[in-house]
Amino acid sequence: MYETWEELEKSIQNCQKCKLYKTRQNIVFGTGNKNAKIMFIGEGPGADEDKQGEPFVGRAGKLMNMAFDIVGIKREEVYIANIVKCRPPGNRNPEEDEASSCIDYLRNQVILVKPEIIVLLGSVALKNILGKEYGITASRGKWVEKKGIQYMPTWHPAALLRDESKKIEFIKDLMQVVEYKLEK
Repeated sequence: MYETWEELEKSIQNCQKCKLYKTRQNIVFGTGNKNAKIMFIGEGPGADEDKQGEPFVGRAGKLMNMAFDIVGIKREEVYIANIVKCRPPGNRNPEEDEASSCIDYLRNQVILVKPEIIVLLGSVALKNILGKEYGITASRGKWVEKKGIQYMPTWHPAALLRDESKKIEFIKDLMQVVEYKLEK
């Protein structure tokens, strides 16, 4: 485990643990408040994220920002990261070996941030964090507590681009996060 953000980021910059490093433009480390009470975890960077080196800056990110505005979450107050730090080709889901190669980096980010709540964006984040037995359709919108952290599984913002009907559920899930944070 790395004690500082700088050590962790340098390690990821030099990472060659899986084949994704061969095609990346930039690593997508994570962004936001490094002392956030709320952390969001997605699956992996897309083309826009790979180009800019920042998570959720493409179409799905813009949609997430609009949802944040609706529920009163300020992007600069949360921390946002992904399961993998390099873009899978063609925006495919990360393969199991890619995710397992990168998961310790994410665990280190969680240790450094110390969030109270982690919002799991989509099935890839859910299965890699809470376990393969979880499914996003059955789990979304339901709190799961693990090792003192409250997890809220919800749709990945990219899913909202494909299915507009999921937007309301996504907003409701984020509202639960805001309400939980206010109760603390």
